[in-house]
Amino acid sequence: MPDTTATPTVTATATAEPLQQLALIESTLARFRDQACPASTLADTARAQTALLAALPPRYGEVLLGLLDRLESSALFSEESCSFSQKDLVANLEMWVDKARGAVAQGGKA
Repeated sequence: MPDTTATPTVTATATAEPLQQLALIESTLARFRDQACPASTLADTARAQTALLAALPPRYGEVLLGLLDRLESSALFSEESCSFSQKDLVANLEMWVDKARGAVAQGGKA
């Protein structure tokens, strides 16, 4: 009888890397929120997570890129002179992470 405990299932393997990449985005977002890294680091990190973006419906990537673009733009100006609230953008990114986690758990069908 073959040992199947050492071989992860296809589903587990297919979601492991996207979930790891999502966790990386989430931890970088927390660092940004704590002012431990700049918006550009968060944006670069999120954009580099190609396995996650490939595992999600295309709309998730579009929304993420739009939020990151606005976040980077807001970092160029003081909070008062920018039309984008960093606090609101961070809240929207947190919501995106939560929805993306659910979509990956459902196999990218959200």
